[in-house]
Amino acid sequence: MLSSTLLSSALEAAPDAIVIIDEGGRILFVNRQMHGLFGYETRELLGTSIDQLLPARFRQRHAEHRSRYAAGGGQVRPMGSGRDLFALHRNGTEIPVEISLSPIRDGDRLLVTAAIRDVTEHRQAQSELMAARLEADRANSAKSRFLSMASHDLRQPVQTLGLLNGSLRRVVHDAEALEAINQQEHAIASMSRLLNALLDISKLESGAIRAELNSFAVTPLFQELCQEFQPTAAAKSLALRWSGRECCVHSDWTLVGQILRNLVSNAIKYTSSGHIELRCVTAGERVLIEVADTGIGIDPQHLGALCDEFYQVGVPANATREGYGLGLSIVKRLVSLLGIELTVRSEPGRGSVFGLELPQARGAVLPVAQTTCVKEPVLTPPRDYRILLVEDDQGVRDATRLLLKVEGYRVLVAASREEALALVAQHGAVDLVITDFHLAQGVSGLDVIQALRQRDPAPFQVIIVTGDTSAAMRELPQDMHLRLLPKPVHADELLALIGELLP
Repeated sequence: MLSSTLLSSALEAAPDAIVIIDEGGRILFVNRQMHGLFGYETRELLGTSIDQLLPARFRQRHAEHRSRYAAGGGQVRPMGSGRDLFALHRNGTEIPVEISLSPIRDGDRLLVTAAIRDVTEHRQAQSELMAARLEADRANSAKSRFLSMASHDLRQPVQTLGLLNGSLRRVVHDAEALEAINQQEHAIASMSRLLNALLDISKLESGAIRAELNSFAVTPLFQELCQEFQPTAAAKSLALRWSGRECCVHSDWTLVGQILRNLVSNAIKYTSSGHIELRCVTAGERVLIEVADTGIGIDPQHLGALCDEFYQVGVPANATREGYGLGLSIVKRLVSLLGIELTVRSEPGRGSVFGLELPQARGAVLPVAQTTCVKEPVLTPPRDYRILLVEDDQGVRDATRLLLKVEGYRVLVAASREEALALVAQHGAVDLVITDFHLAQGVSGLDVIQALRQRDPAPFQVIIVTGDTSAAMRELPQDMHLRLLPKPVHADELLALIGELLP
């Protein structure tokens, strides 16, 4: 059995201030840490009421708690954790504390041991952490608002430049001027790629992009990618194909598509001969999607830095770049967002295989909205078609109108739904409506189409231009007369789609 001297020494050595009181709240024992916490000498506390260590506002309530504690026989109990509990220093200063109570039996008497800990620094750290979290939330909110505006406002002038470039290519015939226009086109395309990549990275870092999980078939995505990248691959005499059985996965169509676009683009960039193949294989409850190429391959020493920003294998820092080394950095963030992994198998000189492992589909498979990819521009003069253009950005509106006019179409231009209705009322029915999806004052392109169809049920073709990649765009009602055209819009792409809808 431990001696009372040893027990007293153990209490004195404890890191917390310790006080023992009886049922009436009289102090029977204090250790030396009590002096450091409260400023009293031991002789000043022994035999006095515990109430002197409490702020006046807590004393009545503490007496009630003490009575209930004794009536219940006492039990080990923490106090103050997660609550605002204070003790009173000799100089009148209040100290935030946490207290642990332990009952002791001394014959028929119930004594209580209270271990008292000063949590001033802990509370201050919590307060600073909360303030930092609120500041971070405000910063993220501001960043999200900026990105929302930047995604639209920064892309609009780039799109305007692209459309004006398309118009110039159609009216300028001087060889030197055409060369300058071609160089301008390459510069605009490069600027657009960099802007899109930087905005994508910023959105991912700010948390503005969220995964919207659905079940969908992989084959339509492969077909869309092959159609989109076929002209680029053909320009390098590369075969672009897909293989494998029909697979359905549970993930985010848009984000998986964005990952594969970056992987296919990289594969074409680093492959000079051979092919790029999209593959899909089911393995148990998982589906493996791969992008394989016969390109230059990757040395093992480069694999660790492959997803770093602005890192390009075998491209010196001062060399002319086809890209900016941001594609795989975006891929890295997207696979993290989706909770999957990116695998790489590569051998220098023999190509690379990038793979994604996704869960199999669960439940109904999401229908795919009809989108349009780049095609060859229309080569034959159009018939006398009338096109209604609805766009609230003046620069884009004027550039698009000029392009369509140069191509031979009759164009009506409107900045809003009301202007569009007034123009149709004045000039009669139109053959095609081209409208931005997000217009001013919360009006959408679908609102414009619905208003026009209510006025005149005669069918007309529709092109909705949008930079929105959310699931809401994929869930638009199926309409044989409607096509989605993703931003940034290329002049040839727009004219090709018009030529398809207005043969």
